[in-house]
Amino acid sequence: MNASAPVLTPTTRALAWCLHLLVVGLLVLVAARAVTDGRSHAGAVVAVAAACGLVYAAGPLSPRVRLVRRAAAWWLAAVGAVWLVLLALSPEAVWVAFPLYFLQLHLLSRRAGLAAVSLTAAAAVAGYAAHTGSFGPAMVIGPTLGAAVAVAVVWGYQALYRESEQRRRLIEELTATRADLARAQHTAGVLAERERLAREIHDTLAQGLSSIQLLLRAAERALPGRPDAAAGHVVAARQAAVDNLAEARRFVAALTPPTLEGTTLAGALERLCATTSARHRLTARFHLTGAPAPLPTAHEVALLRIAQSALANTVRHADAGTAEVTLSHLGDQVALDVVDDGVGFDPDEPPPADPEAGGFGLAAMRARLDALGGTLTIESAPGHGTALAARLPLTPPTEPEARP
Repeated sequence: MNASAPVLTPTTRALAWCLHLLVVGLLVLVAARAVTDGRSHAGAVVAVAAACGLVYAAGPLSPRVRLVRRAAAWWLAAVGAVWLVLLALSPEAVWVAFPLYFLQLHLLSRRAGLAAVSLTAAAAVAGYAAHTGSFGPAMVIGPTLGAAVAVAVVWGYQALYRESEQRRRLIEELTATRADLARAQHTAGVLAERERLAREIHDTLAQGLSSIQLLLRAAERALPGRPDAAAGHVVAARQAAVDNLAEARRFVAALTPPTLEGTTLAGALERLCATTSARHRLTARFHLTGAPAPLPTAHEVALLRIAQSALANTVRHADAGTAEVTLSHLGDQVALDVVDDGVGFDPDEPPPADPEAGGFGLAAMRARLDALGGTLTIESAPGHGTALAARLPLTPPTEPEARP
């Protein structure tokens, strides 16, 4: 197979047709000169020129000539043989050598094409010298110069074609890489959004529904002996449902949590402790240390969600009597500490995540803090309560310099 054969384009088709017309035109010119000059063997020249044209026409009509070098070699040999007969009959046949150069260089390998062009040029010089009966430098210069021009043009075209093909392949690879990158970015975006939705649902809707469930269980236990207490639990559950609905609507609209509207983070945390103490058998107290400073909204939302999740875990799992929530402004960072006196747990063996029982809270806290360049530390032991510490820098983390 001729692997180097260029793919036919409108430009290459036009060049091929120009070459075909040149060959036909030169053959017609050779036959016309023989007739107009009144040569004795004009009929033989016309017949051989026609035969050469027919043999030549077989090449463009056969796809194998362009695709298979062996077939191209046999076709060029047949055309060359008929041309040599025509050259023996008419000196004007030397003109046909010029298009033959291009065919040989185009269809054969570089070494074979150069050899074929050299033999064709030598035959043209010898044939013309035989017709004129003399030999001089001018006879050599014409065919040799034509061969040199053909070699330069064809090899230059082939070099440009190879460069164009390399560029085309690079563009295709770049396009494929961009498509792969776009798909990877889309997948990463989908996963990041899914993780964000999971955190928001866990820290808002799931915690609110869990609180409602605990309040309704407390109301159920208070009946029928303590109807007033049961009614208080139901009122608290209804208020929790109202708050949860507001959170859900804000969550859908991607707005700031209702508890942060019109207040600071310290005020929202203080109200959270008061609400938790009123709804559950847990005394939650809030403390503020350091000089309060305005925080980015993302920091306030993250710390509020972490406090909500930590207190919800204390209510559900810790069996604690008190919980201390402390917000500390430490200059270049802000810290949130939640400490309870509950049953504690082993931080090295946290409860496994389960769709029914939960267990996603700590992972969601770490994900929120990691996204903002913060850290989460948990200290606990069975029977000794739990201390949770969240730290967030007030300046964005700098990207590490890329190594050369």
